[in-house]
Amino acid sequence: MNASQKSPLDHALDCAARGWAAFPCSLDKTPNTPNGHKAASTDPERIKAMWAQFGGLLVGIRCGEESDLALLDIDRQHNGLEWWEANRHRLHVTRTHRTRSGGLHLWFKHKLGLRCSTAKIAPGIDVKAEGGYALYWPAAGLEVLSDAPLANWPEWLTPPPKPAPATWTPPPGSGDDKIRNYATSALHNAVRRVAGTTTGSRNATLNAETFGLSRFISSGALSPREIAEAMAHAGIAAGLDAAEVAATIASGLGSAA
Repeated sequence: MNASQKSPLDHALDCAARGWAAFPCSLDKTPNTPNGHKAASTDPERIKAMWAQFGGLLVGIRCGEESDLALLDIDRQHNGLEWWEANRHRLHVTRTHRTRSGGLHLWFKHKLGLRCSTAKIAPGIDVKAEGGYALYWPAAGLEVLSDAPLANWPEWLTPPPKPAPATWTPPPGSGDDKIRNYATSALHNAVRRVAGTTTGSRNATLNAETFGLSRFISSGALSPREIAEAMAHAGIAAGLDAAEVAATIASGLGSAA
């Protein structure tokens, strides 16, 4: 049976045989399973049961340690292909798929500690790793541009660890009102910067500004809820969707959330 004759379930079973944990998704790329990508499995009987119960026109693959997979998602809509053309000579030859939007998925072996990120490497360049999933586009009839064995994740693409936010301490002699006013002013400025950010760097700016504001939490000048609500309004105003905004703010606040 050639690839064009296979059903999504057939492709899911093929992926499972390679050790890639699969689960059913809808055409809008969302998981059909109630617990999302956490339902992913390499057990053929479990996969058949999921397709029988929930159906699925697309195949999702859980990334990270579960499948030993990490993907470089190159988005055509945010000039990601320009970055790829400029840097492809630095990338290992590895399995590569065409995506539905005309971009690329470069498949690599998972690197311990690597997690999902959006536009941190460059606009239009996302990472699908621990905590996330990717679509297996060959199941939708899209081209496998390279079926090379999975290469190791490129070390130069490993983001540096996020430093702990500096604890902000007020200048000597500052009263509670002054401390609060200073933090509130910083919050307003951050909202303005995020809301005015152009396409391509909105997620990165939202994450950075939220992370910067978290330094006011330990002193009580701002609460996590105040920061989250204000930055959510700013992210929506910048044109991001609610799910993206929520995930980015949670990442920016980190343990403070």
